[in-house]
Amino acid sequence: MTETPQGKLIARGTCRLLQSHGFVTLTEFVPSHGLRVDIMALGPKSEIWIVECKSSQADFTSDKKWQRYLEWCDRYFWAVASNFPVEILPQNAGLIIADAYDGEIIHLPKETLLNAARRKTLLYKFGRNAAARLAKYTDPQPSIMFNV
Repeated sequence: MTETPQGKLIARGTCRLLQSHGFVTLTEFVPSHGLRVDIMALGPKSEIWIVECKSSQADFTSDKKWQRYLEWCDRYFWAVASNFPVEILPQNAGLIIADAYDGEIIHLPKETLLNAARRKTLLYKFGRNAAARLAKYTDPQPSIMFNV
């Protein structure tokens, strides 16, 4: 996730927004080796969205991996603060304006459906990752380490 305090606040508001639309979210999700997305969101109809949170223009321009995320979701979004220069963002992605408390979907991108095998793999990883994170609340030092 964007490591700045502002980036974390954008992520929090974005997750709240997505949850209000029936999605469940995980931050810092690894869909494949070498990739880590800021937010992976799973919708009520098994739709999979990826959201990258950008706290500044420099944060955006330094991101060289985002195009590799497109093949791992049905829709791809940028989430930024209201003062972000949105004209620099690629127009084919979705746009979310967010702060620490909430957000708004400004532009919904075209849906590009994942193939069934990739969707199944992601749903499985999402579930295992969520369960492993939840387990840390009941046992912060489990005797078995999960490889999610």
